[in-house]
Formats: sequence, C-alpha cells, structure tokens
Amino acid sequence: MAYLEPKLVVKVSQKQVLTPGLVQMVSLLTLNKLELTEMIQQELVQNPVLEEGTEIVETEAASETDRNPENPEEASEGAATAEAEVDTTDAEYQRLMEAEALNHCTTEPEPAPENSVEVAAPPEPEPVADDPYADIDFQSFDNYLNDGSSRPRESEVFEKPSFENFLAKPQTLTDHLEWQLGLATVEDKVRLACHSIIGNLNEDGYLCAVDENGREIPITLEEIAESGDHSLEDVQSALEVVQHFDPPGVAARDLRECLMIQLKILGEDESIAIDIVRDHLHKLQNKQFKEIAKALNKPLDVIMEEVEIIKALDPRPGQKYNRAQPRLIEPDVFIVKVGDQYTVVTNEDEVPQLRLSPTYRHMLERDALNKEVKNYVKDCFKSAVQLLKNIEQRKHIIVKVCEAIIRRQTEFLDKGIDQLKPMMIKDVAEEVGVHPSTVSRAVANKFAHTAQGVFELRFFFSEAVNGPMGNGTSLLIVKRKVKKYIDNEDPRNPLTDEKIAQMLKEEGISVTRRSITKYREDLKIPSTHQRRLRS
Repeated sequence: MAYLEPKLVVKVSQKQVLTPGLVQMVSLLTLNKLELTEMIQQELVQNPVLEEGTEIVETEAASETDRNPENPEEASEGAATAEAEVDTTDAEYQRLMEAEALNHCTTEPEPAPENSVEVAAPPEPEPVADDPYADIDFQSFDNYLNDGSSRPRESEVFEKPSFENFLAKPQTLTDHLEWQLGLATVEDKVRLACHSIIGNLNEDGYLCAVDENGREIPITLEEIAESGDHSLEDVQSALEVVQHFDPPGVAARDLRECLMIQLKILGEDESIAIDIVRDHLHKLQNKQFKEIAKALNKPLDVIMEEVEIIKALDPRPGQKYNRAQPRLIEPDVFIVKVGDQYTVVTNEDEVPQLRLSPTYRHMLERDALNKEVKNYVKDCFKSAVQLLKNIEQRKHIIVKVCEAIIRRQTEFLDKGIDQLKPMMIKDVAEEVGVHPSTVSRAVANKFAHTAQGVFELRFFFSEAVNGPMGNGTSLLIVKRKVKKYIDNEDPRNPLTDEKIAQMLKEEGISVTRRSITKYREDLKIPSTHQRRLRS
C-alpha cells in the first residue's frame, strides 16, 4: 500500500522567462514618438539618476586644465594669475570709490582715532522740493474703502484655475439635448423621463440599449419606464418632447420613424413622400421606383420628385454632434531621398535626451555613504542604464525595418500608391534577423513621412491576391481597382462581380468572383441589384 509522503525531486526542464529588461524592451518597441516622450518624462520623475540634457557642466579649474592638457602646472599658474588679477581689480575699484566719496564730502572730517579705519562719509542728499501730497494718508482711505474681509492677506495662497477650464470642449448630442430640456416647460415627472430617454440614445441619435457584449439592441418604452421607475404615460410624453428637439429625427426607434419625424417637421404630413417612407421603404432602398409608382398609382416623375425630398433627409441625425475628434499624428521617421538613395531619419524633436547624473556617480565613490542609500543608488543606476540601452535598441530596430521597407517599396516611393507591392511581415523579419512579432510591434501605431504623404508603417504590409507567392499584385491595389471600376460604371447597367473578375483577369490579375464579392463587402459597396438605377 502506497503512502503519500513529501519527497525532493530534481529534474531538468527548459522554459522561457522574460527578464525585466526584456519586458521593458517589448513595451518600448510598441510606443510611438508621443507615447515614448511621455514615458521618458515619467522615468525622469521616478528615477533620480536620470537627467535631461547632454551638456556637462565643468568647473573653472577643469576648464583651465582642458585648455592646457599637456602642462597642468601652467594651467594652475594661469589660474593663480587670473585670481591675482581679479584681486588687484577689486582693490583698485575700492580705492576709486573712496576717493570719489571724499570729493563729494563738503565738511572737514574729524581726526580718526588711532588703530581705526577711515570710512568715507556718505554724500548728502540733494534738497527735494516739497511734495503737496506728502501729508495725505492714502492708507487710511484704502482701509476705509476695503475692509479686512475683502482685502486678500499677503500670506494667503490662492489656487489658480486649471488650464483645462479654458479649453474648448466639443458639444455632444447629450449636452445639446440636455440644454434644450432645460429651456423646455414640462412637468417634473416628464422631465425625469426625458433624462432617461436621452441617456439611452446612441451616437446616431436612435433610441436603443447596449447588452453585456457591447452590442446595440432595441429597447421599448416599457423597459425604460421599468428601469427608471417612471410611469408609461410619462415616458410616452417624454418621447414626444425629445423628438421635437433639434436635430430633427432624434430619439427615433428605427429608420422609418426617423425619416417620418423629419418629414412632419418639414410640413410633409400628407405628402407622397411620407407614404413612401411609411409603406414602401424596402422598395425605396432597392430603388424599385416603378413598383412604388404602381402601388401608389402615381406617375413616375412625381415619385422621383418625392424621392429627391427623401434623399435630403438625415438618416443619422446624432452624428452631427458625435463626430470623431481628429487624431494627432506626428511621424516617427522621415524617409527622405538624398541623391539617388532613400535614407531613414528618426524624428527625435522634443524627445528628452537622457544622461546619467554625475552627482549620484560621485556619491557612490564616497566611503561614508549609508549602505541602504548606496544600494538604492546602485539599483537606480542599473534601471537607468537598462532604459538607455532599450531606447537605443528600439531606435535601431525601427531604422532596420524602415530600411527593409525602402528596399522593397522603392517604386511606391517614386511613383505612388499604384506601385505598392505585396510584402509580408515574416519576410521583413527574416531580412532584419528578428522574430516576426518584433517587426509587428515595431510598425504598430507608428507613421512615416514620405514623398507620397504620411503613412502608417503597417500600411506597407499587404498580402498578394494569390497568396505570398502570387503574381506580385497587392491586395490593396486590387481593392482600389474594384472601387474604380464601380465608380465609373453605368448606373443603369452596373457591373456584376463576375464581370469585374473578368476585367481584372484581362489586366493579368487572376481572382475569383467570390473574392470580388468579399472585396466589395469590405469596401461597403452595395450589390449589383442595389446599385442599379431603374427608370
């Protein structure tokens, strides 16, 4: 019978362990220029050994020695001579000042006692004319006008307002609706329900909710009433109030209701356009104008006029106040042409240049330094040296990757985007001599300034249409050609996916119809049936 008992077992195994330095290197490689600058600023605050700047402050004696490195004795003699010259100059200046003071003195000085130092008498002040305001006590008026409670104390410290309070913030859809609600005259219960409705609007201005996975799902008035502890009548009244706010069509539950709200605001309550939206929206989306005219028993030209009115409506009214803010982009590298060759220049403007503090370096040389303090300074030095190495290694990898991109995309840099060639990350990794994940981190969120514009480094990597060993045509170029064909097609006879595949085959690009369908869906282009313009 076996018994459980503790035992010591020795075995050999291999496992990959990331050192703190390697972890820092991986994190630094993914940072762009702006993020790297922020990270260095944090390190300057946390690590006292690091200093910003490359200039070294030298003492006067050291500078004299540098001027005469071959003969230090001459340097010391020169320093002594300079010191003597300074002393002589000071003595001469003191003698002149005493003589000038004696010349201005009008009375005869008394004989000085023995063992005393003669001191020049100060010059008498010139007579000043009588000031008519000298007798007025202005301080009493100040005390009378400003009592003690209103006057600030000299020792009192006032907190200055933050600069964030002066920054202009864009107005969101919620802010715009809340401002209108503050001006509206409604009951308190309805006002609370209006807040609940405004809080359930998405970026497009539609009334919906968000599930646990972050997906938008429809929401009913009963659910709003239950979640906000409102009555159903108050929620219905609140919905009517919010739907009359600006922008027109806000707080709608679907596209049909959004368009109908806008048509009612325009005074099209009894028009043909509202009948089209209410009863034939699906046919309108498929451009089946003849079927709509037949169903409404109206001429086709009348239907087309009403369709133009519907086209002027906004299907996403909330986007007017929820526009994405422009992203600040600063190139990490510049690809410039010097002669006939392209060169990579890293953008290090406003990036702090780090150096090790000489003060803490001399501190370690002291024998009387506390052991705990000495160990702390040593750890800071190790961390600082590791950071400097990782920053330099990051720069080296990015430059090598950019040089590999230049060798493969020279025609793109010379002629434009139509000459972009397929390029895989693993091919560049083999050329540079690093792991593909390293190249992927090196090109993440980093931009290059070229003669063709500013591009993300990841933009240059795209697979070929027939795989890595295809005919040398980038997938991005194929998608651009598909979009170009569709933009130039006849609206009454649009191109089919099969026809586009044949046109590409004539240009030497072999793709299937299913691939064209996938590319078209990626570009969010409707199908042939939906693009057809029916007369």
